[in-house]
Amino acid sequence: MNYPIVSIIIPCFNEGNFIAKCLDSIIAQDYPKDKIEVLVIDGMSEDKTREVVKEYSLKHPFIKLLENPKKITSSGLNIGIKASSGDIIVRMDAHARYREDYLSKCVEYIKKGEADNVGGITRTVPVFEDLVSKAVALCLNSVFGSGNSYFRTGTDKPMYVDTVFGGCYKKEVFKKIGLFNENMARSQDIELNLRLKKAGGKILLVPEIISYYYPKSSIKDFFWHNVGDGAWAILPLKFTKAPLRIRHYIPLLFVLSLLSIFILSLFIPFFWIVFFSLLVLYFLISVYFSLKISIRERNILLLFVMPMVFSARHLGYGTGSLIGISKILWKKESKKK
Repeated sequence: MNYPIVSIIIPCFNEGNFIAKCLDSIIAQDYPKDKIEVLVIDGMSEDKTREVVKEYSLKHPFIKLLENPKKITSSGLNIGIKASSGDIIVRMDAHARYREDYLSKCVEYIKKGEADNVGGITRTVPVFEDLVSKAVALCLNSVFGSGNSYFRTGTDKPMYVDTVFGGCYKKEVFKKIGLFNENMARSQDIELNLRLKKAGGKILLVPEIISYYYPKSSIKDFFWHNVGDGAWAILPLKFTKAPLRIRHYIPLLFVLSLLSIFILSLFIPFFWIVFFSLLVLYFLISVYFSLKISIRERNILLLFVMPMVFSARHLGYGTGSLIGISKILWKKESKKK
């Protein structure tokens, strides 16, 4: 096999507890080490991230630390791409680790020329072994938690999709469609892939390409993380017409329905019945999926925790989307004035 040079781009900020696992998984790759460079672009971390990366770079010269003064992921990605020397760019996440054949599989499929971006399945794994951490991971791996997001829920064979986790690109792609949008604090991968598809490019999801992602480990942190994700499901509308799939907006419709019916019930008593009926329906659906998961995992305690985690996922995401809409409308009104 002819091994092209691969530049691995890892933007990060305060990932001191995870960056070592990520780098260890890269070092363990079956791809020739003289054919890779690892660019860790740090957003001025305030923890031990920089020290950890520097230690690794002393032992492994192909690992380099770069600075990202703007601190946002999109600018970090662009710094890495501009500094890269490889013909192939692989975007990795500091909060994840990668199976030993991850790089070789990415290169194998990108070289076939059947896609402009190749990615794989990310299996969400708990940070700790406690019940809540497991429940959060199981939520993100489930259809009820992630919808038809195939890079999370899985697929049996390669398929063309709208986006993938991370991604492997030929460097020439960025010359054709441009770099990541630095106006976007999140969702920059999705927006870039939308531009890629509009330019006639293809995105391929390959189940043989596997990574393991560490999510938030408490219901509170998980809720607020979803608030941020939900907001950035809407805020990209300032830059492009439809950056996300319908599944990203379902939590927003759910929260808007609850809020609207609740307000109506304050004036029309009948709507209290509708309001509580909607809550009961959601609860029953949540319990159904929680029961399936608890039976599969052989842990009855999950039946009591999963509904709370699902609620944090959906209500957090929907609330964030509502905040995103408010920010867009507020700016439009401010411009009129």
